[in-house]
Amino acid sequence: MAEPKRPSKNRGFYVRMRLLHNKNGRPQERSLFYRSYKWVIWFSLSLYLFGSYFVTNNNPQNKPTSLSKTHVPNSESTLASRALFESTNATLLQQSTSNSAMFLKNLKIFVYDLPPNYNMNWLSNERCSKHLFASEVAIHRALLTSHVRTFDPYEADFFFVPVYVSCNFSTINGFPAIGHARSLLASAVQLISTEYPFWNRTGGSDHVFVASHDYGACFHAMEEAAIADGIPGFLKTSIILQTFGVNYKHPCQDVENVLIPPYISPESVQTTVENYPVKGRRDIFVFFRGKMEVHPKNVSGRFYSKRVRTVIWRKYSGDRRFYLKRHRFAGYQSEIARSVFCLCPLGWAPWSPRLVESVALGCVPVIIADGIRLPFPSAVNWTEISLTVAERDVDKLGNILEQVAATNLSTIQHNLWDQKNRRALLFHNRVGKGDATWQVLHELAQKLDRSYKRGSGVSAELDSDT
Repeated sequence: MAEPKRPSKNRGFYVRMRLLHNKNGRPQERSLFYRSYKWVIWFSLSLYLFGSYFVTNNNPQNKPTSLSKTHVPNSESTLASRALFESTNATLLQQSTSNSAMFLKNLKIFVYDLPPNYNMNWLSNERCSKHLFASEVAIHRALLTSHVRTFDPYEADFFFVPVYVSCNFSTINGFPAIGHARSLLASAVQLISTEYPFWNRTGGSDHVFVASHDYGACFHAMEEAAIADGIPGFLKTSIILQTFGVNYKHPCQDVENVLIPPYISPESVQTTVENYPVKGRRDIFVFFRGKMEVHPKNVSGRFYSKRVRTVIWRKYSGDRRFYLKRHRFAGYQSEIARSVFCLCPLGWAPWSPRLVESVALGCVPVIIADGIRLPFPSAVNWTEISLTVAERDVDKLGNILEQVAATNLSTIQHNLWDQKNRRALLFHNRVGKGDATWQVLHELAQKLDRSYKRGSGVSAELDSDT
């Protein structure tokens, strides 16, 4: 027996009928007030807008300051200018909240219920859900309780495949060992393509995976090896949520992808902010704590950080303006919260968790990674909240940051300290409006052309609402 067709949810028609009819189905009487109230509202609104425009445009104090127009008044002005991104109008870059909500209203994602050896068993090690690659866990958790989740795969736009490949920690150095990633993912794809019809009907083009590693779905920490291995063939048609991104052609992003931030615990950030308010005193001018090799060619025979961190250490380790530490410290987020500028140089890969920590704790990120692509540019106006310094200019950092401090710093900090920036870069166990998982959903909503359901005409009714 054929399933009865559900009535169309045409809200516009419903509203019009309610205006024209009372609950008994009789036309409402159009009183003089009812006929004229629209004109009264229109006239009042027009008068208000005209008055607001006149006042705003005749007040010189309302003209915004643009970073790109700020003059640096001495011989280092060229370097300081090059340290700043081109400033653009933030309102033009930001997506309308109402438009985003409209895109997300009817988005549906089916989350595969895989055997626990693909995900849940790894959580026996508590680091699995807390380290910098843990977005694979956080996104999965958030989707499980999200309004976009559907238990009916036939109404899904996308299919999320929850495989944790970053929780196999080395017993030697404690770092995540991802040598098993390809085989574990291949096994998961074999499973879902055998037990469900949805992978095979699209070749996986509407399936979503997380690859939150140095070089994304290439699954290797060293760039040369990552490029040589490439992205596994079975993933090349899917959508990859990855932390690796550059603004030039690279084999490890040669796949449909959404650039995401590395994972930083929102609880640890909140604790730090409670003890060190974002707008509180900052007694460290330039901060960096992390691996800085005295000799750039390490025991592996490779040049770590393209020598950038070594130059920073050699040039500025004795400079009182720079607070540089080479060893781990459990409370280092408090140091970020006390700092004006936080260096975010490349390591093996261009991206760094320091980008997220700096923004979340109100320290101006100084990005030193040529060609890096940054996450969620429609939500985080990176041009207004951060600085970028070319790798070749790292030995001029002192002069560059002094010039910025003397000219644009207050403007940058004002933009940086907007809480929406912190919100957009942090993952939570439940999706919150504007947070990192919410941004992922927004990005996926822009890729609905890959949805089998949308392309097959099954969702014509839903499409008409967007």
